[in-house]
Amino acid sequence: MMYMKKWIALAISSTLATGCSLTPWQSDSAANETIQTVPAEPVAEPVETNTLLEAEAIAEHSEVEPAVIELTPQQEADLWQRIRRQLTMEAPELPRLVSQRNWYLNNPYYMERVAKRAQPFMYMIVDEIERRGMPLELALLPIVESAFDPFAYSHGRAAGVWQFIPGTARHYGLEINWWYDGRRDVYAATHAALDYLDALQKRFDGDWLHALAAYNSGEGRVAGSIRRNKRAGKPTDFWSLDLPRETRAYVPKLLALADILKNYDDYAKHWLPIDNKPYLAVVEAHSQIDLAKAAEIAELDLDTLHHYNSAYNRWATDPVGPHRLLLPIENASKLQTWLATADSKELVQWTRHQVKSGESLLVIAKQYHTTAKAIQQANNISGHIIRAGDHLLVPVATRDLDEYSLSAEQRLVSKQSQSRGAYKVEHEVVSGDTLWDISREYNVNLRSLASWNGMAPTDPLRPGKKLVVWLPHSEKPAGVVRSLNYKVRSGDSLARIASRFNVSITDIEKWNQINRNNYLQPGQQLKLYVDVTRLNTQS
Repeated sequence: MMYMKKWIALAISSTLATGCSLTPWQSDSAANETIQTVPAEPVAEPVETNTLLEAEAIAEHSEVEPAVIELTPQQEADLWQRIRRQLTMEAPELPRLVSQRNWYLNNPYYMERVAKRAQPFMYMIVDEIERRGMPLELALLPIVESAFDPFAYSHGRAAGVWQFIPGTARHYGLEINWWYDGRRDVYAATHAALDYLDALQKRFDGDWLHALAAYNSGEGRVAGSIRRNKRAGKPTDFWSLDLPRETRAYVPKLLALADILKNYDDYAKHWLPIDNKPYLAVVEAHSQIDLAKAAEIAELDLDTLHHYNSAYNRWATDPVGPHRLLLPIENASKLQTWLATADSKELVQWTRHQVKSGESLLVIAKQYHTTAKAIQQANNISGHIIRAGDHLLVPVATRDLDEYSLSAEQRLVSKQSQSRGAYKVEHEVVSGDTLWDISREYNVNLRSLASWNGMAPTDPLRPGKKLVVWLPHSEKPAGVVRSLNYKVRSGDSLARIASRFNVSITDIEKWNQINRNNYLQPGQQLKLYVDVTRLNTQS
C-alpha cells in the first residue's frame, strides 16, 4: 500500500511540474522567433485528485495495483541522466579505453570543473542532438575537445568548445573576422559540428567510431588507414587502424566518459548535477549592439554576458552580424523587451569625427577601435575616399576598453602578463619574422612562445605585433626590458658594450653564446636585452 502512496504522489508532482519553458534552440520553421519557446515534454495522465491527502486516501482503499509510469529521458530531473538513458555505443574492455576511464575516475575534480563550464550550454546541445536523432555520446565530445572552455585554443589552431580549425569552420559556415569568431559561438558551432559529424558518419557508412576519429585527425587520414588495412587483409574497425597517437586516445576518451555515465551508480555519482531544463535563450538584436549596453539592459554582469557570447572579439557584435546573444532566460526577456522599442542608434554609442588632412578610414577606425567597414556602413560610404573637413559618425564603446575583459585584446593582455620566467622581453615583429625564428633567436621553446602570446605555433605574424618572451635568467631587471641588435664598432669590447647598456659581460656571453676571450669583429651583431629605464646615456 505504501508503494501505491508513493506512486500517486509522484504522479501528482509530475503533473504540477508540467508547463512551458524557454529553449535556446529552434527548428528551421521557427527561424524568425526571437526568444524561442517549446512546450515541455508531456507527462503521464494526471491523477484526478487535487491534493496529496486525497491521493493517499484513495491509495489506502484501493485494491488495484497501479501500472508503473516510466519517465522519458526528457523528464529526468538531471540532464546527465537524460543523456545516460540514451547512450548506445559499446565500450570494450581494451587497455586504451580502460586507461582513459581510470584517469577520469582518479581525477574527480576535473569532471566537477567541466560540469560547471558545461552547465549553461549542455541542455542546448543535448536538445539539438536529440532533434537530429544522433547518438547522445556526442554531447560528451566537448569534454574531450576543450573541457567545455569556450575560449580554448589549441596548438593546432583549433578554437572553441568543438575545436574547429579555420578551414573546416569556414567550410561549415562559421565566419572568422576581426569582430567575430564563429568557432567560439557555442550556438553556431554546435550546429556546424553536428553537420560535420553527420557528414563524416555518412562518409564512413554509418561507423561512428570512424567518424569520430576523422573529426579529430581528418577523414583523409582515416580513409587511408582503412584502405591500407584492407590491402593487408587486416580488420578495418577503429581499434585495428594505424592512426596518430592523439587519435588513438581520442575515441577511447569519449567512450570512457560514456561508460562512466552509463554506470552512473558505480562511477559517476560525484558528477555535478545539471538541471534538465533550458538555461539560455537566444535574443536577436536588429543591428550592431554594444555588449556593455546589452549587459546593462539585461541586468547582467558584462563578463558573464561575454562568457556566454565568447565569439565576439571586441566590445560589440559584428556590424554586419550576427547580432545574436545567448542570455539566461530571465535576463533575455528584459533585453528583448527593450529591443522591441529601441532604435538602432541606441544599441551603440556614437561620436562625430571631423576628418583631418591625411586621415584615412583605416586610421580613424584604429583610433576608435572599430573597422573601416563599420564606419562605411554607418555613413553610407561605398568607397574609401574621404575628404578633410568631412564629418563621420563613428560607433564607439560605452565603457573603457579594458572593462571588456573578455575581448580579444584584454584576454591577450592577461595572457601575456602571466609570469612564465625570470623576466619578460617584448619583441616587436618585423617583416619576415616567424615564431620559429623568434624562438631560436631567444633560445626558448616554440610551443611555449606561442602559448605565452595566445597563439598556435603555425599562426602567421604581422609586422608591428608585440610578443612577450619569458627568459629564465636569474635576475629580473626592475625597469622595462627591450631586445635590440647591436652592431659592433671598431674599438668595441665586451666591457665597453656592457658599460654602455648597463648589462653584465656574463649576460652578453650567455645571450650570444660567445666567450670573452674571443675578439669582437667590427660589424658583428650582438643580441642584447636592455633595461631602457637604466641606460647609460654617456658613450
